[in-house]
Amino acid sequence: MLYYIVMDIMLKGGVVFSMLDVTLVGCGGTIPLKKRWLTACMMRYNGKCLLIDCGEGTQIAMKEASLPFKPLSVICLTHFHADHISGLPGLLLSMGGEGRTDPVVIIGPGNVQKYISSLLIIAPELPFEVICVPINEKVETFVFDGFYITAFHVNHTITCYGYTIEIPRAGKFDPERARRNSVPLRVWNKLQKNLTAEYEGVIYTQDMVMGPPRRGIKVTYCTDTRPMPIITDQASGSDLFICEGMYGDEDKAGRARESRHMTFSEAANLAAAAPIKPRRMWLTHYSPSMPDPEAYIGEAKAIFPDAICGRDGMSVTIRFDNE
Repeated sequence: MLYYIVMDIMLKGGVVFSMLDVTLVGCGGTIPLKKRWLTACMMRYNGKCLLIDCGEGTQIAMKEASLPFKPLSVICLTHFHADHISGLPGLLLSMGGEGRTDPVVIIGPGNVQKYISSLLIIAPELPFEVICVPINEKVETFVFDGFYITAFHVNHTITCYGYTIEIPRAGKFDPERARRNSVPLRVWNKLQKNLTAEYEGVIYTQDMVMGPPRRGIKVTYCTDTRPMPIITDQASGSDLFICEGMYGDEDKAGRARESRHMTFSEAANLAAAAPIKPRRMWLTHYSPSMPDPEAYIGEAKAIFPDAICGRDGMSVTIRFDNE
């Protein structure tokens, strides 16, 4: 029921911002290093924050990146290995300590409630509700606080999902369309920000005054998996494709297959194969055996020139086209 309530609030309009801030909070896999935090990525839009994964130390990494706790309303978990979830109790306690009282939604594989309940044993008196939303299908879409979230099943040693986060963009206001549909002038402005408007007992809809939807913002995040066609499909047309590169050295390709991870070149091949190439690619989730990812980026760039090594605190602001 919450899904529909939150979606309805989001669709009722108000001020619409034209940018999405993305920060790679931590880019380490398995265990943290002295100068590398574990996996986490934050996205900020319209005063709300979404976090993907929450490895140990995430709240400290967020502090270092000057990221806020309190507006964090949605947490998406790829899977339940410790390097992706062990930072949750501390982060939730800090959010409560900063005065959050609104519910927090946690999206994750089907048994998400069991894992979150176990973690919250050490955070039993939070001042806000934690609402677990399970992913039960191979591909499933959710809408929360302006974020359109598509979870897609990938191939790891346990059930694991990647995520595509989209911010849709309405079409341009079309006065000729409004006149053809006999929409009163008094509701033109209201219909640019709301799905419906009522005037003198008649309900008018946004599609009566707006042109076709324009290109929005799209970010695809994927880690802990072998290469799969669905990853390429999801990354197609993304403004930013964040993908695991567990190993840079091609001599580790066998180890990548055994542990169901990827090498730099395998990740780059996914981007290069996309029908619409991603505009940029960040590699992340590095093995602790690889202290210097930059030493291997040449192999990825030879396949996909717009690939770079992600690093803790790396951030980008993605705007709508022509904004």
